[in-house]
Amino acid sequence: MRKLLAFALLALLLQFLQACRGGAGVPDYFPLEAGHRWTYRVQTQLDDGSPPEQEVLRIASLGAQRLAVLGDAEAWWRQGDAGVDYWLRRDESGIYRVASKSLVDEQPKADQPVRYVLKAPFVVGSSWQADTTAYLLMRSNEFPREIRHVHPHILMTYQISATAVALATPAGQFKNCLVVSGLATLRLYADPATGWRDQPLRSKEWYCPGVGLARLERSEPAHTAFLRGGERVLELEAYE
Repeated sequence: MRKLLAFALLALLLQFLQACRGGAGVPDYFPLEAGHRWTYRVQTQLDDGSPPEQEVLRIASLGAQRLAVLGDAEAWWRQGDAGVDYWLRRDESGIYRVASKSLVDEQPKADQPVRYVLKAPFVVGSSWQADTTAYLLMRSNEFPREIRHVHPHILMTYQISATAVALATPAGQFKNCLVVSGLATLRLYADPATGWRDQPLRSKEWYCPGVGLARLERSEPAHTAFLRGGERVLELEAYE
């Protein structure tokens, strides 16, 4: 009888842990709990002929925190070594960001509306929209050169395009990853010969169970007299 009771309690505990990690039977594609750390290798290749730039990005999950901007409610806190902080939540609708703080912000700012990282159900075809900006696009001869200063908010459509994908990274081999594809367009004046055109902004992200974001590809091509673009790849180098 005691063995049966212990087994039942263990089953309930496992169900509770699964619920906390995204629901029964659903892999945890974006761990939020305190103690996790990610190190990414980032390579940027601009299409102006310059050599590729390489850097390292580190992110830490610091646990739940109450924020005044959220009405003293809790959210999971993440901090990057580039000076940007994020606060996220997870429920049956998915994983989403509720607040952020950059180096120039005195206090965290609430996301209105919230910004989804992954929207349930985690199956091919699930889609959502969220703000992005042009991280790589630049004007050739204007100041400021970066397009993001003029267009800080661009609506991108994201869609889960594949599941159960295998991925190799410097941090190791992963299985059963989700692939999220994003597409946005930005109307820009390319040059006198081309005139105005819709400039594509594309992203591709791999989320792996128990690890989170393991790879990201960003493409903002531009080959005109007035515009320069490029590509950026982020790969997981270490995780704990």
